[in-house]
Amino acid sequence: MRKSQPLVYLTLLVAIGLSAFPLYWLFVVATRSNDIVGDWPPPLLPGGNLGDNVSRLFAAEDAHFLLGMANSAFASVTVTVAVVFFSSLAGFAFAKLKFRGRNGLLLVILATMMIPVQMGIIPLYMIMVELGWQNRMQAVIVPALVSAFGVFLMRQYAERAVPDELIEAAKVDGCSTFRIFWTIVLPALRPGAAVLGLFTFMGTWNEFLWPLAVLEADNPTVQFSLSQLSTTYYTDYTLMFAGALVATVPLLLVFLAFGRQIIGGIMEGAVKA
Repeated sequence: MRKSQPLVYLTLLVAIGLSAFPLYWLFVVATRSNDIVGDWPPPLLPGGNLGDNVSRLFAAEDAHFLLGMANSAFASVTVTVAVVFFSSLAGFAFAKLKFRGRNGLLLVILATMMIPVQMGIIPLYMIMVELGWQNRMQAVIVPALVSAFGVFLMRQYAERAVPDELIEAAKVDGCSTFRIFWTIVLPALRPGAAVLGLFTFMGTWNEFLWPLAVLEADNPTVQFSLSQLSTTYYTDYTLMFAGALVATVPLLLVFLAFGRQIIGGIMEGAVKA
């Protein structure tokens, strides 16, 4: 095999450095005091104030940061499980089942992806008011239980990953449609479901606009809590950076826990194909 050129490694190192530097700078500021915010050149080494900043973060009465972390964790896990399940089920139906209006219904689902999210906030908020769900986590979770992008992604994956002959053989053996999905189709969709689950978890965890509209400051999500750390007259940058650092940790843990499974599942699907 041809040896890789040094320029390739240099390009990869530069790309990694540019991608990782914002996270490193976030960590540096979170470990220092506000005195270094306007320093030039900026310090590049961590300080010793991380513990104090994190303590002040969880002690901030207006932010309710610990509650925000718990609410975001609950919402992210619930939405991720629901989106992966319903998207896989709908993707299997659109890819392998024959029924009247299948293509037209798929086009309607795809059309919803073209509508900006901001246009739906007011009517969706009015629905939440009618249901009495203001300042409740149901208002954050229920509208996100199904994803049009997830349906499209799993439909495309099921189209190629699941052979028609396998489904026909299961039907000959007397399997019901749901049993075919649960025992045959869903395991084959595992790589695509892992990618969809990771994207859904990250998107739900980082969601800010809709929780800001439907929740109040005493029952926030983590991104809402971060916005409460900044006041009109004064901004404690080290406190905000410490909050952003703590809020990033769950995302890193999820990626480290499931990233290898995602890559391994993709490689397994490629070998099977």
